[in-house]
Amino acid sequence: MEGRAAALGAGTVLNALATGTGAAFGIDVETRAAVDLDPAADGVAGEIAEDPDADTDLIERCVSLATDRWGDDEGGTVRTDSDVPLAAGLKSSSAAANATVLATCDALGLVVGDGGRASGDAVGDDGRASDDAVGDDPDDPAVDVTRLEACRLGVRAAREVGVTVTGAFDDATASMLGGVTVTDNDADELRARETVDWDVLVWTPPERAYSADADVARCEAVAPMADLVTDLVLDGRYGEAMTVNGLAFSAALGFDADPAVEAMPHATAVSLSGTGPSVVAVADPADPETDLDAVADAWADRPGTLRRTTTRADGATVE
Repeated sequence: MEGRAAALGAGTVLNALATGTGAAFGIDVETRAAVDLDPAADGVAGEIAEDPDADTDLIERCVSLATDRWGDDEGGTVRTDSDVPLAAGLKSSSAAANATVLATCDALGLVVGDGGRASGDAVGDDGRASDDAVGDDPDDPAVDVTRLEACRLGVRAAREVGVTVTGAFDDATASMLGGVTVTDNDADELRARETVDWDVLVWTPPERAYSADADVARCEAVAPMADLVTDLVLDGRYGEAMTVNGLAFSAALGFDADPAVEAMPHATAVSLSGTGPSVVAVADPADPETDLDAVADAWADRPGTLRRTTTRADGATVE
């Protein structure tokens, strides 16, 4: 009973800490999970390849919840390896949870897919649902588990082990489905999803910031700006939304806004990602005014790492 899956990292358009509404987008960095189930095993043992001393509670809980729901409470092992740096604002926990749940489904022999479109789960407040909206129809006979069902199980695991404040359904859906996703994190509801085609530059400083340690009260203080960003997001103005979000939450969470200011003349959008510390700049290839090489030059002397990548629209996959 072996299963393999991979899920995406993601960047932030709207941080959900202020109002419960969030938006994020999948990027081409992955976390991979390998799950081996054994009906005779007592419990689940986890391992994180790039950090053997890291806390494995999340991935172990994902396996346990998945086998409880769709299997026969099998135990076993789970191992993840990742291109997504831990505690860097690039949704490493969401990617690990998604990959682990899908790998467990694979080990159980379940077919994972998107099912039929469910209008209540894919339509924004303005009544629109893009052509890329993803449904969540558990009655589709071709699918045993929808990706949104698997996503919600991973979010539940993240809440139970305390690695998230909001439940991070925005991050989890972007990682699972790809594209830009807009969510109500209080209700675990997908409000909208659309494909974007951006080049991406990520600067990750050496320090780490854990989502569970974020100052929620300071984030709630910028709720009026988050409401503005929500309006922009629901109007499809993702670039403007992302940049406003980055300035507001950099101030709320105590991060330097200088990297964002340096990027603004050359990027479609730039934002602090999640609760930091990474800053993500994106460029629409159709816009001749954008130049991520110029952003990279501006950021080159800052300590940490620079990564060039792209957005992805396919989301998590069973391997």
